[in-house]
Amino acid sequence: MPDDLITDLEGLRRLYPEPKGRSVEKQLSALDKHCRNFIAHSPFLVMATDGDASPKGDAPGFVQVIDDNTIVIPDRRGNNRLDSMQNLLRNPKVGLLFFVPGVNETLRINGIAKITTDAALLEPLAVQGKVPVTGILIRVEEAFLHCAKALIRSRLWAEDTKVAPGTLPSGGRMLADQIGADPETEEAAYRKSVKETLY
Repeated sequence: MPDDLITDLEGLRRLYPEPKGRSVEKQLSALDKHCRNFIAHSPFLVMATDGDASPKGDAPGFVQVIDDNTIVIPDRRGNNRLDSMQNLLRNPKVGLLFFVPGVNETLRINGIAKITTDAALLEPLAVQGKVPVTGILIRVEEAFLHCAKALIRSRLWAEDTKVAPGTLPSGGRMLADQIGADPETEEAAYRKSVKETLY
């Protein structure tokens, strides 16, 4: 084990100065008009729960703002691992990172989550006639825009940074290698799953 590990806040702060100015002032305790607008245009977010991160995506605005301190994320069909929801049952703290294609800023929201089956909340979130079985209801405690530096450095939205087709194997082929399955069978199952169980 390296002996140059940082193990406490004091050691960390010797390397980094205290945040000040805009980096502190931008943190809100509720959603303002800009947060609401960002959420309305976001088709994708990453949700962090208890040491795990999970992507969530749908048409822009799929996350519904209930009021200035409450949002709900519909749980669309997936693999039934329920990693995030199991984590929330143990520890309800949640962190969200919202993306808008072409925009280098991201929106960060931290709060407390509950899993809901409230029909009044979930029925308006139906897609193709399918109502989510559950939703993740979040009480917003912190909200702020994260600066553009990470996405600028990564050039995430630049056309010339897109990976050429064939650079990476398909999801089905990677999974076949990982679990020791027949590639052709797994590829067909993967494509069928994506096509038939999106909602």
